[in-house]
Amino acid sequence: MDIIFGIILPVFGTLGLGYVAARSGVFDEAANRGLSVFVFNFALPLMLFRAIAQAELPDAMPWGYLLSYYIGAFGVYALAMLGGRVLFGRRLGEQAVLGLGAGFSNTGMLGIPLVMTAYGPPAALPLFVMIACHSLLMLPPTTALIEAAQGAREGLGPMLLKLTKSVLGTPIIWGLSCGLAFALLGIDIPGPLDAVAKGLGSAATPCALFALGASLTRYSLGGNLREPALLVALKAVVHPAIVWLLATQVFAVPPLWVATGVLLAALPAGITPYLFAQRYGACQSTVASAVFLSTLVSVGTLSVLLFVLRP
Repeated sequence: MDIIFGIILPVFGTLGLGYVAARSGVFDEAANRGLSVFVFNFALPLMLFRAIAQAELPDAMPWGYLLSYYIGAFGVYALAMLGGRVLFGRRLGEQAVLGLGAGFSNTGMLGIPLVMTAYGPPAALPLFVMIACHSLLMLPPTTALIEAAQGAREGLGPMLLKLTKSVLGTPIIWGLSCGLAFALLGIDIPGPLDAVAKGLGSAATPCALFALGASLTRYSLGGNLREPALLVALKAVVHPAIVWLLATQVFAVPPLWVATGVLLAALPAGITPYLFAQRYGACQSTVASAVFLSTLVSVGTLSVLLFVLRP
């Protein structure tokens, strides 16, 4: 009952409230854009900075944690591409978009609030490790496949440089990196800075969830649902199952890191795959449906995992 009233209802209740507010017109697109900017540029970076700066760092990096997660991520990525080709006759560029839809989690809008609510500041470090690698590992192969399929002339080097600049310019990465520097150097956060970070950081979780709920009004279920159903099954079931098996049966991953990795793997599809679908004009309705459907399904799957995963 503590999990239901302490985690599940607050998290998905806030998300649902944002959806209802946007759907009813009380919270319009301009308001949601402003709230999202506040969350990603200020609230989340400060919350994560404070959590990492005060975290107790492990003696050694649990590399099995990263291997477990990304073997699973690229495994479902490959399965989605194969399914797209064999079952639906999709071309290479479209297959890559489907792969990203199956393997790319919504870590920012839902993952950070959910994990921090469930496990508190000790989970900030495994969150940092995953977020720092997520886009850098998942997006270049997708871009390369799509560009290769379209016969683009831009080489892999310029593409990677562009992506690296984009990631390094992300406020969340700066907040995490500064927090890690404080932790490594053993520096206490100055009182005024700590007060600001604590005050604004406390708004990160509810605001991020509310903004995510409002943003879901952009997506809907439509057309043939077989493709979205495949992506949702890979994202919500297969990916976390692979991560759990590898982290517990193959690698010696600490319990908190196992729980964090499995929860992150079970998150619904992120908005980034939809942005790729829009940019390249590939599988837009499929990915939009997958984002919406996987978020609905995650209410049940993540609730079950929170009961099971108690590090």
